[in-house]
Amino acid sequence: MKPSLTCREFVEFLDRYLCRELPAETSARFDAHLACCPTCSAYASTYRETVALARRAFEADDAPVSGVPEELVLAILAASRPTT
Repeated sequence: MKPSLTCREFVEFLDRYLCRELPAETSARFDAHLACCPTCSAYASTYRETVALARRAFEADDAPVSGVPEELVLAILAASRPTT
């Protein structure tokens, strides 16, 4: 097996690692790097949490936010319409 990854290599392929899209040997190198690099370990943890939060933000079961003034909603909708 090749030596552990550098931090730069780790970050470049983190998304593929978390999606289990890397070959077994490369994945093992990621595991080895995580075991010895607290900075990348913390980064990977934060990355996982961010992805999970982003996915939950678009779940259909979420209730609409209450308490938003109707004027604000209308202004946002008006601003998002293309002008002709």
